[in-house]
Amino acid sequence: MHPQLSSHLAHGSATDRRLNSLLRHIDPSIASSSLSSMDSQISASPTSGFHGDSVFAHVAQAPEDPILGCSVGDQLCYLHLSLLFSVLAFLLIELYSNPGVFVKFVNRSSKVTVAYNKDPSPIKLNLGVGAYRTEEGKPVVLNVVRKAEQLLVNDRSRVKEYLPIVGLADFNKLSAKLIFGADSPAIQENRVTTVQCLSGTGSLRVGAEFLGRHYHEHTIYIPQPTWGNHPKIFNLGGLSVKYYRYYDPATRGLHFQGLLEDLGSAPTGAIVLLHACAHNPTGVDPTLEQLAQIRQLMRSKGLLPFFDSAYQGFASGSLDADAQSVRMFVADGGECLVAQSYAKNMGLYGERVGALSIVCKNADVATRVESQLRLVIRPMFSNPPIHGASIVATILKDSNMYDEWTVELKAMADRIISMRHKLFEALRAKGTPGDWSHIIKQIGMFTFTGLNSEQVAFMTKEYHIYMTSDGRISMAGLSSKTVPHLADAIHAAVTCVG
Repeated sequence: MHPQLSSHLAHGSATDRRLNSLLRHIDPSIASSSLSSMDSQISASPTSGFHGDSVFAHVAQAPEDPILGCSVGDQLCYLHLSLLFSVLAFLLIELYSNPGVFVKFVNRSSKVTVAYNKDPSPIKLNLGVGAYRTEEGKPVVLNVVRKAEQLLVNDRSRVKEYLPIVGLADFNKLSAKLIFGADSPAIQENRVTTVQCLSGTGSLRVGAEFLGRHYHEHTIYIPQPTWGNHPKIFNLGGLSVKYYRYYDPATRGLHFQGLLEDLGSAPTGAIVLLHACAHNPTGVDPTLEQLAQIRQLMRSKGLLPFFDSAYQGFASGSLDADAQSVRMFVADGGECLVAQSYAKNMGLYGERVGALSIVCKNADVATRVESQLRLVIRPMFSNPPIHGASIVATILKDSNMYDEWTVELKAMADRIISMRHKLFEALRAKGTPGDWSHIIKQIGMFTFTGLNSEQVAFMTKEYHIYMTSDGRISMAGLSSKTVPHLADAIHAAVTCVG
């Protein structure tokens, strides 16, 4: 690595920290001295209070861009972007010369799918994919989505012009109402700013970069375990990732005491990632009583909540029930961030439809925060795509279509829940050693079975069942026909491998 580049990264801004993080994937020795140098330069903003003032009170209003309504300060972003492209070019050269460096970053679910596709067995079963499947094992497009698309196609007044930087206005307004509730005081007081992003991943990424630029604390605590993309998103957004205990292998449930201890020892003002519902990959959610304790602890320490809401309505079948954790934190008047995705609950996986909302202390701060979010989005993807967001807005603003969506959504959730019960009953009927009640206690698309990597390998070899090595299975990949095969495999793995 060129010493000039390494030196630059040691003394730069949030963008530089993201580049430094990127470089750590290539050569950890490059970034170590740089990180310590940067840490000494990071200090809390004197205007970021926790007991009344907004933690974003210092955020300045950005001037409008003459073309797309984005700040002229983007020129600085483009300079950093040119540096990023230089680093990416270096990465491509490194990848060409030493591809093994990057192997460990391949997504585990992707590797599972590749192995599954190569297996010629007629009884093979893929339980690694994170997408809904019908009883017949097929992908589904919701009927209400097809209706919405047809309405859009038939509307000859529609054009394909660029959206504003923050996205489709109706989509943003309706997304905020969906997650916070139509009667939310935060919405009524104009304290929420919502921007359209590229599904949940893009929403998290925009939020991470905003915090890296404008929040005084650059440490985010994420659950152990969590979705494999979370640490990469936050590291590249300029944040330092630490973990808090979440899953207890002994009980196959929540490690609540460890969670409280770890968040209790976190520095004041640290960011905390919370799964809004249906924790990925464990399927373990706190109870409402436990959530109340978590909220009280976080607010007392001034910890900033960042919710990842990927499964609203898809977990329990109720949009309101699955938003309770978010609404509990918003109800106390505090600030938080929420990333939303419509991949699962509307089946819009490939449309990449999502939103980032930031709840602020007052309307003035929300306006200034939105102006800075434009600065993040403009050089990242300029403005979001129109089609998927238009589908969502069409459904959410029409009462009949909304009702039809909730029925289809509940049917998907109910099918997954029924698969949990069928698998539990099948294992109980076989007398499979161990307590398998966690299968029906966990919620959402995924179940952490408790199977170890040796047992998983046994099931793949002997029964052609594919899942991630940590024992996570997608309940949406099961059907009434395949449950007995899975139960046989689990029983054999537990009794033969131990």
